[in-house]
Amino acid sequence: MQPSLDTLIAETTIRHIAIEGVIGAGKTSLATKLGERLNAKVVLEKFEENPFLQKFYEDQNRYAFQTQLFFLLNRYKQQQELLQADLFHRFLITDYVFEKDKIFAYLTLEDDELKLYETVLGTVEHSIPTADLVVYIQCSVDRLMANIRARGRPIERNISEEYIRDLNEAYNYFFFRYKAAPLLIVNATQIDFVSNDNHFEDLVYEIFRPDKAPVEYYNPAIMNPLKG
Repeated sequence: MQPSLDTLIAETTIRHIAIEGVIGAGKTSLATKLGERLNAKVVLEKFEENPFLQKFYEDQNRYAFQTQLFFLLNRYKQQQELLQADLFHRFLITDYVFEKDKIFAYLTLEDDELKLYETVLGTVEHSIPTADLVVYIQCSVDRLMANIRARGRPIERNISEEYIRDLNEAYNYFFFRYKAAPLLIVNATQIDFVSNDNHFEDLVYEIFRPDKAPVEYYNPAIMNPLKG
């Protein structure tokens, strides 16, 4: 008999869970919902505070470096705050990992900009906390674009399918080689963990399932074709 989800949560040694995925994958939605399920401290990336992001989506070549540097320093500041002890929450959920900053940098920056970016990165990345588990939400480009259109954020109006396709490939390349923390890769193209409680609970069970390998692949569409 399999242990209940509540039992797995009570017995887990996992404390810090980082959720990752391409724009539109649902990482913030999952982080928020998981935080509510666990009564966890939730730390979300403050993308809306970046004054260059809207301009970047309109003219990537011109505003890539300013956008990237702001994100790097803002994420660093936020990560430093995570090092402070929290006596009120057992779990910490974040909707990004600091290392993913490199994905965007290598995808958008020119060579001279990248050298300067790497210089700045080298001065800060040594003091970044590591998650106990990283959950990478993997989706098809079609699903990502549908999600972006459905939520209708004005700042994302000019995101092109070509950019999302390139970003999706870069994320896959990065996380298929990721070794900084235990990794759970979730094929979320055919599930809805936001609106479907069965899908969500199944995913949470997989997150806390013990004895996982350093890298695990979870494809609920294949494992549970008749469920939910």
